[in-house]
Amino acid sequence: MNNTIKLDFPGKKIIAHRGVSGLEKENTIAAFIAAGNRTQTGIECDIHRTADGRYVVIHDAETKRVSDDDINVERVSLRLVRSVLLKDTDGECRKDLFIPTFEEYLKICKKYGKTAVVELKGVYEKDWLEDVIQQTKLFGDIGNTIFIAFDLIDLIRLREILPDQPAQYLTCQWSEELIDTLKTNKLDLDILYTQLTRERIAALHSHGIKVNCWTVDDAQEAIRLLEDGVDYITSNILE
Repeated sequence: MNNTIKLDFPGKKIIAHRGVSGLEKENTIAAFIAAGNRTQTGIECDIHRTADGRYVVIHDAETKRVSDDDINVERVSLRLVRSVLLKDTDGECRKDLFIPTFEEYLKICKKYGKTAVVELKGVYEKDWLEDVIQQTKLFGDIGNTIFIAFDLIDLIRLREILPDQPAQYLTCQWSEELIDTLKTNKLDLDILYTQLTRERIAALHSHGIKVNCWTVDDAQEAIRLLEDGVDYITSNILE
């Protein structure tokens, strides 16, 4: 595939999953710029904290899935992380493909006016979150940023610092307790799309909860979800 798939739907809000990762290597500057130059509303990324307290953009803590090198980015310095060469979509390592810093990602989102959708990977201490927020204010647009996390404690701690910041709880499973959890912590939802029905979306909206869903790469499925009322679609290839 050499281009994205464009949806014909009014008011659609598409989040580029790890950038336009259907075209470019996930979580790279190339993937983020690809989204910047297209119509996606936002660009999602994943961040980890290095051993020397810096923040880098990669999905897994280990690099072995995306590189010939095998290191854990949380246990080494930023300098070593930046030396890792990533495999392109054809499987070949390239000298111009490397793990971005959080700062580089934020600058791209701000330059292109895209919502930054920042997934916190792992459990963050409160002072780590304060660092992430400070960087977002310094290099990005905190008013156009959504924080997401699978670890609920991350979002609870975020609420202590930024009570009104847009934030979404990530989950791959619907449960009867989910709405109460979201209401209690003033959170929106980011859920595996197969868990959603029109009735569940309506129930969430009745409590003022916005709905994002991942990862939708089929255009017809995306249209169905939008017709059912989801607020955001997260996708590798749709725009």
